[in-house]
Amino acid sequence: MIDVKAPRLRRTLLAAFVSASVAAPVTGAARPAAVPAPVPAPLAPLRAATPETLAVRYAATRDAVRAAERMAADHGDLRRAALLRAMADPGRRFLSFDGRDGGRAVEVFGDLAAAERIVVLVPGSDTTLDKYGLLRGGALRLSQQLGERSAVVGWLGYRTPSLVSLSSLTAGRAEEGAPALRAFVRELGAARPAARVSLLCHSYGTVVCGRAAPALDVERLILIGSPGVTVEHVAGLRTRAEVWAGRAGGDWVARVPHVRLGALGFGADPVSPGFGARVFAAGDGGHSDYLKAGSLPLRNIAAIVSGHAPVSGHAPVSGHAPVSGHAPVSGHAPVSGHAPVSGHAPVEARRAA
Repeated sequence: MIDVKAPRLRRTLLAAFVSASVAAPVTGAARPAAVPAPVPAPLAPLRAATPETLAVRYAATRDAVRAAERMAADHGDLRRAALLRAMADPGRRFLSFDGRDGGRAVEVFGDLAAAERIVVLVPGSDTTLDKYGLLRGGALRLSQQLGERSAVVGWLGYRTPSLVSLSSLTAGRAEEGAPALRAFVRELGAARPAARVSLLCHSYGTVVCGRAAPALDVERLILIGSPGVTVEHVAGLRTRAEVWAGRAGGDWVARVPHVRLGALGFGADPVSPGFGARVFAAGDGGHSDYLKAGSLPLRNIAAIVSGHAPVSGHAPVSGHAPVSGHAPVSGHAPVSGHAPVSGHAPVEARRAA
């Protein structure tokens, strides 16, 4: 156990946290100046995800996007206006949209009305409307990898922290965003009760998912590029979901100290043996490469969501044996076996009960 009470060690770790944040390989880290946007009209709860009700919802949010586009153009922000014009394309499908304060957007990829499996993708720091392309691209590629009878929902439903800021080193924004994530997953479950829902959480988004986990009825919780989820063991998440974790060999988040000092930091490393998650091979890419086309992590994430065992890749992270149907992770039986994670009954058995 690390003695974080020692003053010298506290100062050293604090410096390491800040250095890791500032040195992270990102571009355009400063958040753009606020662009005015109208207050969106309130939406009625989505009680059923039928083609007819979804068409009504998509039309309503398209109107909200167009209103934000007009206000951005009137403000002289032509770049934002062009981005919103693309988002208002009739082929795009948004469950909700709010252009204020960096933006909130919940976009569907695939046929939500017919989906048997749904993945909610929760992004991390610096995800805003002006940087929405990375979230959209990843969600689209995952949807294509999953194929028919599946849907991916890109959930930009909280105020993400700027990567180069103290807010990215605390769980404050995650605490703010967790209630909205819980509410969305509940609404999704009520609208598509027969579908199996998984959460795919990236970077700071894993902190949001960790704070929301106890109240989420989901099948799987998949953490990628995680700095930690504010608990020391998977049992601390208090979820019945299978918990998976993967980290790429070139991901800078591995250099972030996995400790908590008061409000700073996020605790244990989710891919460490002591945390207790099922670890899967995530390749050698960087922090933003988990959903890169044709990549090992993209294939493994799709396999996990589909209920299949992920494949082994190169040398596993932190000396773990990847889950491949042979050696279990952290003492757990592999996915294709019988013993559940953290003492919970397997998802299939729970649904049959």
